[in-house]
Amino acid sequence: MGIVPDPKLEKIQFYETHIPPWTANAAAIGLDLPDIANLTTLTDTARAAYDAHAAAQTASRAATQTFYAAVSAMHSGPNAGSDMIDTIKNFAQSTDDPNVYGLAQIPPPAPPGTVGPPGTPYAFRVALLGNGAVELTWKCDNPPAAAGTVYEIRRSDNNGPMTFVDTAGKRKFTDNPIPGAVGPLTYEITAIRSTLRGNPAEFNVRLGASGNTPNNTAQSDNSDLNLAA
Repeated sequence: MGIVPDPKLEKIQFYETHIPPWTANAAAIGLDLPDIANLTTLTDTARAAYDAHAAAQTASRAATQTFYAAVSAMHSGPNAGSDMIDTIKNFAQSTDDPNVYGLAQIPPPAPPGTVGPPGTPYAFRVALLGNGAVELTWKCDNPPAAAGTVYEIRRSDNNGPMTFVDTAGKRKFTDNPIPGAVGPLTYEITAIRSTLRGNPAEFNVRLGASGNTPNNTAQSDNSDLNLAA
């Protein structure tokens, strides 16, 4: 390791602490006083430059903070730039005048992305519960990013007219109670999102007479399911 430290400030401090004893003992240590005087001048210049550098750094940090605060006040302050842009947008919407954006030289809102209609239910599964209710589950492939899909359930009893039963927010529904005179049941399930409707899917449930065996299930990708009653 060298005698003189490498960091610049420590170099200055080294010579500041060594110049006095070197001056006092110049002849005894083989140095010339004019050379020591010159080194003293150089050391004082280096110290002054460092002090100016440190002051500039402090001023720079303060100036940076002032700069950031000024930009924040300009854009995000009360009734400042961001609020004005919101006001322009709201005015354009309330007046239904797209020319407002051109006059303000700001871009109009991007049109909402087009999301396709809901999918078609498939892979039906039916379970006969112990209380006699019918539990329906199915799959449905809806468009990505499509939220708020519900399912309309309609039912035909004994080949009668199709009537509305209920809506379900999930791909599952429990029909309870089912008609007393149970015959063929046809369910029609349609996925709905806002004003969009998917293609309805129908499947038939035939309750057989194979004894009282609750929690029987049937699953199929086609439209006919036979379930023991």
